[in-house]
Amino acid sequence: MELILQPWPWYVSGPLIALVLFLLLFAGKNFGMSSNLRTLCTICGADKKSDFFKFNWKSQKWNLVVMIGAIIGGFIGANFLTESTAVAINPETVEQLQELGFSSAGNAYLPTELYGLEALTDIKSILILAIGGLLVGFGTRYAGGCTSGHAISGLSNLQLPSLIAVIGFFIGGLFMIHVLYPLIF
Repeated sequence: MELILQPWPWYVSGPLIALVLFLLLFAGKNFGMSSNLRTLCTICGADKKSDFFKFNWKSQKWNLVVMIGAIIGGFIGANFLTESTAVAINPETVEQLQELGFSSAGNAYLPTELYGLEALTDIKSILILAIGGLLVGFGTRYAGGCTSGHAISGLSNLQLPSLIAVIGFFIGGLFMIHVLYPLIF
């Protein structure tokens, strides 16, 4: 049990990811979580309103199973295989986050100041989550996939658009944390 409770090193988890990708490539499938949103919208009837959602969603059932497995696995990992909800963060980073008003830094997996129920009473938190969600949704659609789809599946297929998207993700992340984040908080 101790082996499961500890983070796995790269030389174990990396080959496991490579094995899963090889099996997906062998089966002619592409991995990506954002494609499940399109599938779910189609199942709910969005294909009657937009041509984007007109496709054979039943061919994506396997990806829905991956999504459900990720949700169940995350729940099991967080609730049964984790000794505490604290995240190992560099002490200097914890100090910087606490200076910005995140007192839960280093004590919780997600900052309760943004993701706790009390954040729903704060207009600034609601705006940050809503605008962030819209930007992520727009970016995912504009880039033709999410970070997991491009960085894991697309790069393993040697797709140039995925390389460009991943470079864009990193540039956007650096811009956010070094330019926008200090302005917001």
